[in-house]
Amino acid sequence: MLFKDILGLSHIKNHLAQSADAGRIPHAQLFVGPEGCGTLPMALAYTQYIVCGNKNGENSEGSMNCNLKFDSLSHPDVHFAFPVANSDKVKSHAVSNHYMQEWRQFISEQPYGNLFDWYRLIDIEKKQGQIGVDEALDVVKKLSLKSYEGGYKVMLIWMAERMNNAAANKLLKLIEEPPEKTVFLLLCEDEEQIIQTIRSRCQVLHFPPLSEDAITKALIEKGANKQEAIRIAHEANGNFNKAVDLLNEDSEDLVFEKWFIQWVRTAFKAKGNKGAIHELILWSEELAKTGREVQKKFLHYCITVMRQAMLINYGAEELAYMKIHDAGFQLKKFAPFVHENNIIIITEELEKAIYHIERNGNAKIVFTDLSIKLTRLLHKKPNQLKT
Repeated sequence: MLFKDILGLSHIKNHLAQSADAGRIPHAQLFVGPEGCGTLPMALAYTQYIVCGNKNGENSEGSMNCNLKFDSLSHPDVHFAFPVANSDKVKSHAVSNHYMQEWRQFISEQPYGNLFDWYRLIDIEKKQGQIGVDEALDVVKKLSLKSYEGGYKVMLIWMAERMNNAAANKLLKLIEEPPEKTVFLLLCEDEEQIIQTIRSRCQVLHFPPLSEDAITKALIEKGANKQEAIRIAHEANGNFNKAVDLLNEDSEDLVFEKWFIQWVRTAFKAKGNKGAIHELILWSEELAKTGREVQKKFLHYCITVMRQAMLINYGAEELAYMKIHDAGFQLKKFAPFVHENNIIIITEELEKAIYHIERNGNAKIVFTDLSIKLTRLLHKKPNQLKT
């Protein structure tokens, strides 16, 4: 993958290319950015640039063989680590090497894809993948080998926040003092989840969401008409992965929207209505049957809807990018129920639910408790302004 293949982010491309040309390549770098902004494609392009000696993001004649190896993700000096879990394919001690065929497919088909897309591809969407101590041992072993072509070796760790403490501590010394011409590229969405001792040893580069113009142009190249591309780019809010899903009508947000609408409608009915309480319990049971990653993504979706509703309620509609596709539910009519008197508590309760789901709490209990609290919170009255 070359720099010219990356959407937008010209300032980051220039920074990485110029620093590499000047011989300033930090041995440990942390790329931080939201889903769909392109940290993985950028890391791949940067890796190809420094390993193959490309200039200005183009193939040079002398590095043709290197680029061919890289294009098939089979270059012996480029190593990958990413979240995995045991599955039907790998019964125990799963590490990234067991899933390299799927990884190559993922990068080829969904370079802007998210963690759930990856879990779905390797059939572990009902589990929580991680980068564990077995992976760390594998990384140490790989980087102990000499460079195949005598140049740089790169270890690219995708979704580094999924590295558990045992793995992080195992890699700490190696990240601090790697072998000569060895580069660590850690990619993450939430740098706060990476232990401080590792963050402090990395040069951090923050990625912004993609511009609407960049997403619009890419969608038009994929066959969307201009009007549709502009609409989807606005709704995607800088997330190209979401934009592609919306274009293909394959976004999980469409499923989350149905769950959310059913949840909210039942919560409104539940005050003093025992039958509606029973419906909330049944709804919680259905959500509990899904995988934990799906549950967490749904809760994050709910937080986004609540924030968008509050923006609309307070007249900041130009900042509201979300579109509800169900014609029977209008965000504008829901917005007055989300205000200064409940938005903070609602958000805190949703974040608590994510916390408990991540730590393998009983999903049925978590969602039932959250549903009952939501019923009470949505009926709270906004503060009355005094005149």
